[in-house]
Amino acid sequence: MSPLVHRCTRYLLLAVIAAAPSLVSAQGVGAWAIHDTLRPQPPIVDPGTAAVGALAQRPPSDAVILFDGADLSEWRSGSGGPAGWRVQDGHVQVVGGSGEIVSARAFGDVQLHIEWATPSPARGSGQARGNSGVFLMGRYEVQVLDSYQNRTYPDGQAAAIYGQYPPLVNASRPPGEWQTYDIVFRRPRFDANGALVSPARMTVFHNGVLVQDDVELTGPSGHQSRPPYERHADRLPIRLQDHGDPVRFRYIWVRELPER
Repeated sequence: MSPLVHRCTRYLLLAVIAAAPSLVSAQGVGAWAIHDTLRPQPPIVDPGTAAVGALAQRPPSDAVILFDGADLSEWRSGSGGPAGWRVQDGHVQVVGGSGEIVSARAFGDVQLHIEWATPSPARGSGQARGNSGVFLMGRYEVQVLDSYQNRTYPDGQAAAIYGQYPPLVNASRPPGEWQTYDIVFRRPRFDANGALVSPARMTVFHNGVLVQDDVELTGPSGHQSRPPYERHADRLPIRLQDHGDPVRFRYIWVRELPER
C-alpha cells in the first residue's frame, strides 16, 4: 500500500469513528497501527490532590515490600549483579546507562503499587522526556513518561500498556511531582504444549484514576511491533527500565493474588 493510500485510509477511519464513536474506541487495539500518531489523544483530567507524606498510605499487611526508601536489597541488575541505580532521600533514581533493575523475587498474578516522578525542569519532548517503564513479568509494560503537556503517540504515553492500549484519560501530574500506579495484573496461561489458554489482563489506576479497565493484552510489549505470546514461567521478576532519563521511584510493594 502506498503512503498516500495508507494516509487516506487512516483519515477515512477517523471520519467513520467521528460519525459513530461507539464502533471503535480509542483504546481498542485492532483498529490502529502500533504507535499511530493519528490515534485519538486521551482526554486530560486533573487527578486531584497528591498524597502528602511518606507512607501516609500504609501498605497492606500481606504486601511484599520491594522498596521502602532504604536500599535495593530486593533488586538486582539485569545481569544478576548489584542494582546500579542511586538511592537517596527515600527514593531510587535511574542512573542512565547502568541498565535495568529487576526484582530479586519472581511473581505471577499481583497487585502492584509503585510511585514515580519525572525530572524537573522537563527536558526533551515526546518519548525523550522522562521515559521509563514498569514491566510485569519482565515483558508486559506500563509506560512511565512525562505526559504533562507533552504530546506523543497515544499507546506510548504515561499509563499506556505500551504499543497496545492508550490510557482512558491522561491523569498526569506536572514534572517533578510524585505520581502513583496501582496495577492489577493477571498473567497469561499456557497449556502443557505451550499454547495460549488465556491472555494476560491488566487494570491500572494512575493517580487514583482508572485508566486501564481489565484489558486483554495481545502479547508482550514491543517497540514498533506487537510480538505474539510465547510460553514462559508462571512466575518472573518485575523489571524497571533504564531509558536514560533520571526518573525516580519510591514505595514499591506487591500483593500476590490467588488463582481465579
